[in-house]
Amino acid sequence: MKIINYLSTIAVPLVILLIILYGIFEKNKVYDTFLEGAKEGLDIVIKIFPTLIGIFLAVGALRSSGILELIINFIRPIINILTIPAEIMPLAMLRPISGSASMAVATDIISKYGVDSTIGLIASTIMGSTETTLYTIALYTSAVKVKKIRFVLIAALIADITGMLVSVIICRLMS
Repeated sequence: MKIINYLSTIAVPLVILLIILYGIFEKNKVYDTFLEGAKEGLDIVIKIFPTLIGIFLAVGALRSSGILELIINFIRPIINILTIPAEIMPLAMLRPISGSASMAVATDIISKYGVDSTIGLIASTIMGSTETTLYTIALYTSAVKVKKIRFVLIAALIADITGMLVSVIICRLMS
């Protein structure tokens, strides 16, 4: 166990050292290359910043307005038929939008129902088997200026729904 701790402690400094040594060996100006990369990174951040602000604003509005509870009450007959616990629906609805919001909801679910409860297991499995789809698509497409995302969005949301349904089924079978 001590060797794993030691390796994890030196991993990042070792990778940085290897990159610098490789750059010197190849006769590249390592620091100038680093500065160019940092400049490109800042350009990308400036391009995607409005998208990030929009997503954070939308998530904040969803969480504080009570719309999630309204939607959950509206679809309750469907989730009852599918035997999906209503307690995980806020997580299922926020997960495609925001990683931090879904992490907060998952943490709340686990602290309320317990790690080993069926609901806690479903929440954990959803967190591991789905993606922050809208956030990821918005970030990547805004960075490369792609406007037509309809088919990507549909496929990604179908994958998220599948991941969530399979999470419920597997956790129900396992408990």
